[in-house]
Amino acid sequence: MITLKSPREIEKMAESGAVLAGVHKELRKMIKPGLDTWDIELFARRYIKDHDAYPSEMGFDGYKFATCISINDEVAHGIPRKGLKLKNGDILKVDMCVNKDGFESDSCWTYAVGDVSDEIKKLMEVTRKGLYLGIDQAVIGNRLGDIGNAIQTYVEDQNHMGDVRELIGHGIQPSIHEEPNVPAYGVPGQGLRLKEGMTITIEPMVNTGTWEIADRYDKKDDWTYYVSADGTPSAQYEHTLAITKDGPKILTSQDPDIDAKYLL
Repeated sequence: MITLKSPREIEKMAESGAVLAGVHKELRKMIKPGLDTWDIELFARRYIKDHDAYPSEMGFDGYKFATCISINDEVAHGIPRKGLKLKNGDILKVDMCVNKDGFESDSCWTYAVGDVSDEIKKLMEVTRKGLYLGIDQAVIGNRLGDIGNAIQTYVEDQNHMGDVRELIGHGIQPSIHEEPNVPAYGVPGQGLRLKEGMTITIEPMVNTGTWEIADRYDKKDDWTYYVSADGTPSAQYEHTLAITKDGPKILTSQDPDIDAKYLL
């Protein structure tokens, strides 16, 4: 079921989103070669708790952690692993959800670890731009296909880049995963029509090679996550946003200057 949120509910989701964005802003200062991924997990837990909120991925479908941490060819749903240290040149994705006063937010960001290759820099640039092209289509009266097509068309116009299709965005609130599904690919003019008060996530995942992904099982942690099928690096960016009469409003913004036109 899709619920339409009131302006007050959207404001409360933005308060949750501000806590989540705060974690990402602090991570910018922390991410460097040698950092243990478990330290990222502990920092996120501590920051969220100190801001009177809860990391709502913990306990969702049995998940045990506050963050999903995916490195290099890991596309999504990687876990924080004690003793796994970041290396110079890695590309790191940190995805998390926050519940504050019963209101949810969800955001993923990609980080360059130390000095990365030009290929990684381009991948990050393309994926982030794809996110914002999708957000620009999130207006009343448009359809979900308009969002996905804007992302897919741009990504696939780049040389040898794959727009992941199996993993998609979603509605959010009252839980972290609600209807509708929000693919990062699609046909313009098709799909559910967007209405004022809808709250969704848009989260393109892009590989430098194929768009296809595969499962990888980690025996040590008894956990299955997703990797690019051809082993190429992957990036992901995600914002939570609201559909309003004044256009799409980002509820997890880290950069007020960049996101000025998208703020409540």
